[in-house]
Amino acid sequence: MNICMVGVGYVGLVTGTCFAEFGLHVTCVDNDASKIDMLNKGKVPIFEPGLEELVAKNMREGRLSFTTDLDQGVTDALVIFIAVGTPQGDGGAADLSYVWEVARSIGQRMSDY
Repeated sequence: MNICMVGVGYVGLVTGTCFAEFGLHVTCVDNDASKIDMLNKGKVPIFEPGLEELVAKNMREGRLSFTTDLDQGVTDALVIFIAVGTPQGDGGAADLSYVWEVARSIGQRMSDY
């Protein structure tokens, strides 16, 4: 099964790596090119015990990849997870604007199929 994880922060990177460790094929997408470049070089931008080893293993075994290209991530994905930031907005509620932006982009790509 192919999964797309949009967002490679703490939630997206850890979750995507765990799915890959379970044997699923995961493409992680992020609009931060420097973060994606770092991950493609085998460097993990966050600290989580054991994560760097799991990322390296699953990349080596072809189950985990990283890209800035949303089309590449969603094209063959059966499931798409949105794990982008939800900073605190006005009044203390979560600012979901990044979630909505990604959802709209995914929806536009799905309508092309």
